[in-house]
Amino acid sequence: MEKKHKSGFVNIVGNPNVGKSTLMNRLVGERISIITSKAQTTRHRILGIVNTPDMQIVYSDTPGILRPNYKLQESMLNFSQSALGDADVLLYVTDVVETVDKHEDFLEKVQQLDCPVLLLINKIDLTDQSKLEELVVHWTQLLPKAEILPISALSNFNIDYIKRRIETLMPDSPPFFDKDALTDKPARFFVTEIIREKILLYYQKEVPYAVEVIVEEFKEEESLIRIKALIVVERDSQKGIIIGHQGQALKKVGAMARKDIEKFFGKKVFLEMFVKVEKDWRNRDTLLKNFGYRLE
Repeated sequence: MEKKHKSGFVNIVGNPNVGKSTLMNRLVGERISIITSKAQTTRHRILGIVNTPDMQIVYSDTPGILRPNYKLQESMLNFSQSALGDADVLLYVTDVVETVDKHEDFLEKVQQLDCPVLLLINKIDLTDQSKLEELVVHWTQLLPKAEILPISALSNFNIDYIKRRIETLMPDSPPFFDKDALTDKPARFFVTEIIREKILLYYQKEVPYAVEVIVEEFKEEESLIRIKALIVVERDSQKGIIIGHQGQALKKVGAMARKDIEKFFGKKVFLEMFVKVEKDWRNRDTLLKNFGYRLE
């Protein structure tokens, strides 16, 4: 008898900085999501697709749950909340550091879900057994229907078990995407994310959060990719910081980004970067839509 094909959406949600993107990359086996120690690194909902002959698992990384202060953050919250609506399995990621009752309104929505919920307590290497047991008791009270599992995404602890558990929960279904697909995002998207990651790592304070990156040109030749990228900031002072003295800061970020883009595509890259000021872009509907954010 022919084996039935299974497919499903596994959506990863949780508060900022609990390790959702690290977990996503572990589960997919590829570096799909950018990772920094700063909160709000992930701004979009990003799919990573794992294929076997008789199964397709569509993982979805989402921005951390937050109380929005401007329209960009409203869009980020929309991405997180949309992940509750179409999940076949929900991975709610917490860690041993954050307070258990953070963002109770979002937790209430998770409590009402009918799909299987795996509550993953990440970063267990930062605590001891007794504190971990206390956390398990707390979470059992908050999400009594959830299956609670300790993990360390960074050191790969318990990740193989999570993968196997997810496989058993997949429903019978034909694939949602081509069987050779790795993600739903185009190549340009990953260029913007790699550049944005380097900006988050290189610059301090508010500057990285006021930045958006647009790829204006992406020309793939036989042995080279030519990329022209625009870094958008909100104020002239931010433009000066991004460029740096005699352009040194921008050169440094460009060199770091080019190295990772070459690794991602397996080709030599010629990268040009420019900086432009768009006043208050994080609150402007037209610009946000142009940048791929969903406003509701």
